[in-house]
Amino acid sequence: MRIFGYRVKKTLYAGIISTLFYAFSSTALAFQPPQPKPTASRHQPVALLDGGSYTNVDGKRIHSPSHTAGNQVPSGASAKCGDGSYSFSTHHRGTCSHHGGVDQWL
Repeated sequence: MRIFGYRVKKTLYAGIISTLFYAFSSTALAFQPPQPKPTASRHQPVALLDGGSYTNVDGKRIHSPSHTAGNQVPSGASAKCGDGSYSFSTHHRGTCSHHGGVDQWL
């Protein structure tokens, strides 16, 4: 048998195919479907568990990233941080800094 102009034994060809099959099937088994987004409660306001605020580059007071009860998305949140808190940042730069970076933009 010839592959790319080289003579190859059938056993080597079978080994290459089985290796490729294993490599692709193991990544397929590692695939995790996307997790559902937490939803905001429309009936009750979501309680923020952390306080604090900062002044952004526009001079506006912005609530500091905060965790919520029940992992619900608070109104006005712009991103979910890597540590599970929600950011209210109005600019992408620096969002979720010191909170594990942005996990998901909302």
